[in-house]
Amino acid sequence: MNRLLYHLVAFLVVAVWGTTFVFTKLLLIAGLTPAQIFVLRFVVAYILLLAYSATRHSFRLLSSSWKDELLMVGLGVTGGSLYFLTENSAMNYTTTTNTSLIVCLCPLFAALLIAMFYRSERLHGLQIVGTVMAAVGVVVVVLNGHFVLHLSPLGDTLAFVACLCWALYSLLLIPVNKRYSTLFITRKVFFYGLLSMIPYFLIWPERPSLSLLLRPDILMNLLFLSCVASMLCYLLWNWAIKKLGAVVATNYVYFNPVVTVVFAWIILSERITIFFIIGTLLILVGMFLCNRVRK
Repeated sequence: MNRLLYHLVAFLVVAVWGTTFVFTKLLLIAGLTPAQIFVLRFVVAYILLLAYSATRHSFRLLSSSWKDELLMVGLGVTGGSLYFLTENSAMNYTTTTNTSLIVCLCPLFAALLIAMFYRSERLHGLQIVGTVMAAVGVVVVVLNGHFVLHLSPLGDTLAFVACLCWALYSLLLIPVNKRYSTLFITRKVFFYGLLSMIPYFLIWPERPSLSLLLRPDILMNLLFLSCVASMLCYLLWNWAIKKLGAVVATNYVYFNPVVTVVFAWIILSERITIFFIIGTLLILVGMFLCNRVRK
């Protein structure tokens, strides 16, 4: 029963992340930049987490060693600033299809990367078949019957960097999850994600107008991205990785485009095609095979 709960949490987190494209797109259309959106959502999330942490008896500011603190810096960059900047910037140079396809294949790269460092996390037999099948399902869902990709070296490279960032984030979580609480790790991710954005704003200073931020629609979107998609989802995701293992939990990213298409169908009345159904079935069967062996 407990393990079923861990899988359900991982799926729900990915489900929420699959809906955030609509809210982010609305903020971009309103005039906010990718960097501003990232900083605003992480600032709110960090302040809330810091306030909550300060009320607990186990509150701490620093890790037990400078090596662990460096790992926290790495988590903040790979799971925060660099990931969001490369993913959002990729869509300025390549299509959304290319970006989604490349970024959502990160479980494959995460599995390969983690296998290089942790023998216990390696996939075997049906698990390999399952994760490849799920990856094929992602390709079918994202392409949606349009089997033509418009290559853009810069945009596709940025999307691939975002993909590698999330794979590295999954790898770095493994050692720190053994020594620190999920709350402490998540707070550090937000802190160093924000801190590492300072060089960016020194080079490209930009500030959103207060009147724009106080618009009810903008404010509600930012609160959702900050409190739910950032603070709550990062806490739950880091917890799910601790319980399920990095490889199994990261495989749920394959469901991201599925949720995105369903959400677009509900909100934007976009069409569900036979390719979406086939791709979704491939992902479901692939995930079943991958998780069936790993108890």
